[in-house]
Amino acid sequence: MRHGSEYLEDEKLGKAFDLRLLRRLSRYLRPYLPLFVAAFFLSGGITVIEIALPYLTKTAIDSVLTLPWIEVAAEDRPAPGAIPLGDGEYLVQFGGLSRGMREELELKRAFGERYLVVPEGSREAALAAKYPDLFREIPGGFAISASSLQKIPRDEVALLRGRAFTTLGLLALVFVGFLLLRFVLSYGQVFTLQYAGQRIMADMRREIFGHVLRLPMSFLDKQPVGRLVTRATNDVAAINEMFTQGLVNLVQDLFMMVGVMVVMFRLEQRLGLLLLAFGPVLFVLALWFRREARAAYREARRRLARLNAYLQEAISGIQIIQLFLQELRSFRRFAEINRDYYRAQMRSLLVYALFGPAISAMQHIAIALLIWYGGRGVLAGSLTLGALVAFTSYVRMFFQPLSDLSERYNIFQAAMAAAERILGLLDRPAEATGARVLRELRGEVEFRDVWFAYNDEEWVLKGVSFVVRPGERVAIVGPTGSGKTTVVNLLLGFYRPQRGKILIDGVDLAELDLGEFRKRIAIVPQDVFLFAGDILENIRLWDKRVPAEHVELAAKRVGLEELLARLPHGFSTDVRERGARLSLGERQLISLARAVVADPKILILDEATSSIDSHTEVLVQRSLHELMRGRTTIAIAHRLSTIRDMDRVLVLHEGKLVEEGTVAELLAQEGLFRALWELQFKGAGSPGD
Repeated sequence: MRHGSEYLEDEKLGKAFDLRLLRRLSRYLRPYLPLFVAAFFLSGGITVIEIALPYLTKTAIDSVLTLPWIEVAAEDRPAPGAIPLGDGEYLVQFGGLSRGMREELELKRAFGERYLVVPEGSREAALAAKYPDLFREIPGGFAISASSLQKIPRDEVALLRGRAFTTLGLLALVFVGFLLLRFVLSYGQVFTLQYAGQRIMADMRREIFGHVLRLPMSFLDKQPVGRLVTRATNDVAAINEMFTQGLVNLVQDLFMMVGVMVVMFRLEQRLGLLLLAFGPVLFVLALWFRREARAAYREARRRLARLNAYLQEAISGIQIIQLFLQELRSFRRFAEINRDYYRAQMRSLLVYALFGPAISAMQHIAIALLIWYGGRGVLAGSLTLGALVAFTSYVRMFFQPLSDLSERYNIFQAAMAAAERILGLLDRPAEATGARVLRELRGEVEFRDVWFAYNDEEWVLKGVSFVVRPGERVAIVGPTGSGKTTVVNLLLGFYRPQRGKILIDGVDLAELDLGEFRKRIAIVPQDVFLFAGDILENIRLWDKRVPAEHVELAAKRVGLEELLARLPHGFSTDVRERGARLSLGERQLISLARAVVADPKILILDEATSSIDSHTEVLVQRSLHELMRGRTTIAIAHRLSTIRDMDRVLVLHEGKLVEEGTVAELLAQEGLFRALWELQFKGAGSPGD
């Protein structure tokens, strides 16, 4: 029985990052650990290339595009290799100055113009004789300033800077090579992660479905089908996204941020410290986002669960809604639930809408401060232009993982919620079963003082006791809610009684292997379920050990020839989902054929002819008599006319066995059975169950 509070129960969400859940999930990752290790190494390679690309740009600007020598005013030689110009001035390679020396010279405002140095006797030195006013003679060669270099024709500048052009071409080739290598590494990373992720999803879906097949009916009856389907689809996909995008990308982001900070401090400590000044603000912002995003996510998930549950219920019962003109009431209720979900989503969107732009604004503020402070260093000569350009790229690379934090957090949040639901399902104990197997089942069934309740102590059966002898045909009748269907559910082992015992051939059902026991039982339910597929497979239920000849014989015994003759492909006809192509009566005939093929020792009939027309009923009743011969048969009877030939009748009322005997004996007692018989045959209709 399903109760609304359980059926529409809101989803329970735990922590956004739960190490306990991650440890349990790691067993799915373990078989594919080498793939994830490879992905981590690939991520490290991608990170190194990402960090190297701005440094290549810096090298191109500082070593090629910018003249390497700078004029310095100093009392002493500022660095080894400095070329004296006289009057306390020197030409120094800027890259050869230590950081401390650069800072000292900057404070003294000692830096001057940039120069290109041409060695004496070289081919480029011939231009010094051609332009004596532009070149300055120095020990061992000639020097020309950046401003004077602009006055020389372009083709002669190319002659002067031939080596620079060659170096620039090599740097460009290295840059393209890095891009190609990054493409290969990224392809390898994506393929490796997705391959491992798909394997993990397949393993998880297989385990979930296999576990669901072994769960007790007492649990499954309380679960919406959509919720169980979601566990094996959406929830598994959420965990896969965490494995393939969340974890690896999170580690890659950490590598990136640490690598960027190391390179920035090596380039210029003061600019690195400037970036670190944003740390406290970023920390506070991250804490705020974590708290607000979690609360908003919880509320949105609760509202979504209610929306899905209501939609499933309303669409399933759409005929009743239309029949009783409840469209307006149903729509208003849906509009209310939908509005609550909209508000919860808007709250979540507001949190993300504030966090993303806040990180972006801080990034641009950092770049603005970098340009202002670093630009002054470039103008003063203490910082190279290439370093400033590289810094702007590194600032973007540093803030990008923070911008992606909202997405990463959402992935982990969804994955943790999904993991909690999946592991909660897998933690459910499987259906209890014994290990004993009866070599030969005689078919004796005994209920000994059985008490049973679906919920707490709302007793459905109250001290029911009876014995069905091997080969005996027994009908169970009674008003609605008397417990007839519950007797069958207990006999099939779907539920266990709270008190008393159910004995099969004198052995407690709790001790029997339910799988082996159910192989020897067949049930013909009133509401027949057919699977998508052809009629042949629906009769033998994909058991390839059952030959087609046996299926054909079973079909003849229950009168399926007429139906098969009308169908376009006979046994190969696709019945479609839930047997939508067939009528209720035709589905009932197929269910009877299943029972014939199963050749059971115990046969259970739930008003097996209730949906069959009078002509077909005669044929089926004849087949049932043959099928019941030599088998223990328990029939739940709604139409009392179908139990005339039963050996014995059990009458249930309010969970108690109140009468027992043959039809003639019970009619003679003038008790409940006599009242039900007279009520039905006076045309008042069947009470149903």
